[in-house]
Order: sequence, then structure tokens, then C-alpha cells
Amino acid sequence: MSLVSGLLSHTLGRVLWLSGLHSGYHAQGSPAMEQDRALEVYDIIRTIRDPEKPNTLEELEVVTESCVEVHEIGEDEYLVTIRFTPTVPHCSLATLIGLCLRIKLQRCLPFKHKLEIYISEGAHSTEEDINKQINDKERVAAAMENPNLREIVEQCVTEPD
Repeated sequence: MSLVSGLLSHTLGRVLWLSGLHSGYHAQGSPAMEQDRALEVYDIIRTIRDPEKPNTLEELEVVTESCVEVHEIGEDEYLVTIRFTPTVPHCSLATLIGLCLRIKLQRCLPFKHKLEIYISEGAHSTEEDINKQINDKERVAAAMENPNLREIVEQCVTEPD
């Protein structure tokens, strides 16, 4: 529902902007527009469930509003950067959490984007290796071909009824 609301809000704002009735509407590329996009991204990822616990990533503070940055890199194209923080520095599921973030955003973002996902600096003992894995398209595709892994990701990213 919030996705539809966000799309309607963006579309209405865009129509007003293009028609010249844009008072109060944020021009493309403005900091306010980028902040709106960041909140849209956060709203999508906050409900992802932790693979081990019955909580969401938001409840565990693995993701927060401040961990999402959005910058316009072209006409109607954005660079989305997520920096998440695993609950412990040796979290064995950090790669899986990064994969869940990537898959959910690839499926749900209503605008053209380039996606970069990182573990917050100093938040994990093997953050460099994990950052490479979750930002490598071939590794992500290979992981999603594994039926067991795909099932876990689906359970984490599916919205509760």
C-alpha cells in the first residue's frame, strides 16, 4: 500500500512540476527529492525479516533511516546506497541479509536505480569480503539459483499478511 501511495505522490508531484504548478514540489535532483527517495527505499527494506529471529531488520536496528542514501546520477536514475549493521561483528548471516536487501529492492523499487549495499564500516569482522559478494551480480545470481537459499530469501522478503 505504501508503495502505491509513494508512486501516486511522485506521479502527482511530477505532473504539477511539469505543468508549472510546482510550488512545494521538489525539483528532480534536489536534496528534498533525494530524501523522499531515501525514505521510499527505507520503507521497502525495513520490513525484511531476519533469517534467524522473528524480528524485522528495522526492529533489530540492522537498518535505519540514516543507513539509506540516494543521489540522482542521471535523468530519473538514482544511486541507492545502503549501509547495514549486523547485530554482532561475527554474524554468520550478514551475507544473507545483504542478499535479502538486494533482492527486495530489485523487485520493489519503482524507479531506475544503481544499487550498492555495504556493511557499515567496522561493523563486521569480514566486511570487505561480504561487501564484494553482495555487490557482485554473478555471485548474487548464483546464490539465487540455489533452491534452499532462494527459499530462505523468499521467507525473509515476503511481506506478512
